[in-house]
Amino acid sequence: MAADLIRWNETLRLLGVAPTPALAALGEDLLARYREPHRHYHTVVHLDDCLAQAQQVRTQFQQAGEVEFALWFHDAIYDTRKSDNEQRCADWARQSAVAAGVNAAAADRIHALILSTRHAALPLDPDAALLIDIDLSILGAEAARFDAYETEVRSEYHWVPMFLFNLKRKQLLREFLARPHIYSSSEYQRRLEARARANLARSIAR
Repeated sequence: MAADLIRWNETLRLLGVAPTPALAALGEDLLARYREPHRHYHTVVHLDDCLAQAQQVRTQFQQAGEVEFALWFHDAIYDTRKSDNEQRCADWARQSAVAAGVNAAAADRIHALILSTRHAALPLDPDAALLIDIDLSILGAEAARFDAYETEVRSEYHWVPMFLFNLKRKQLLREFLARPHIYSSSEYQRRLEARARANLARSIAR
């Protein structure tokens, strides 16, 4: 199911929230963000893919509605010239969840889920671990898709000089490779770990 208002209402249902005109407008706003012209990878296609994967593993989540709500917001604010995108996304999601009637504890968990997409460390929370595996699944894509992803990310950072982009990108990929596992869940380790490591090593060598 594509990311649209029908899919948004399904997420709200999972979260225990009834659709309203205000929430429909919020859903439209989120979709418009992912369609901004400066995006090349972090688009509605990425959101579609994340939601589709979440649906496939929904029974493994402790709080499926919270995870899906977090996915809708996790890249909603995306400015490559800023370093606080995740914080702003998390704050917006928590505020929106509370306004929709979600209790404070659940809103705080949604906030924490989005902050985990900064990828600063391996997540300890089971829902965050699976959400991060979904977000990073592109690293384990087939070689041609991974290469296209690399081109898309470069396009989003077109304003950064190539030598500096390559330096920072190599540093980030090396940090992922240095981890005991790129993916936290056994399912993603089994399906994508080896290919992700091959993709990252090939990118670094390039």
